[in-house]
Amino acid sequence: MNLKKILTWAGVAFLLFFLFSAPQQAGDLVNNILASLEGAAQAVITFMQNIFV
Repeated sequence: MNLKKILTWAGVAFLLFFLFSAPQQAGDLVNNILASLEGAAQAVITFMQNIFV
């Protein structure tokens, strides 16, 4: 097995462990990530609107 495959499986195992051992915190983490992505997308949209106005 190569190192990339081992690290991928280890990451998946860690995520599943985190999900099952702390579901509330996992949900909060996902919500925070999505909120950050939404903020970044809004910033890009605002930037593009200011360029083309």
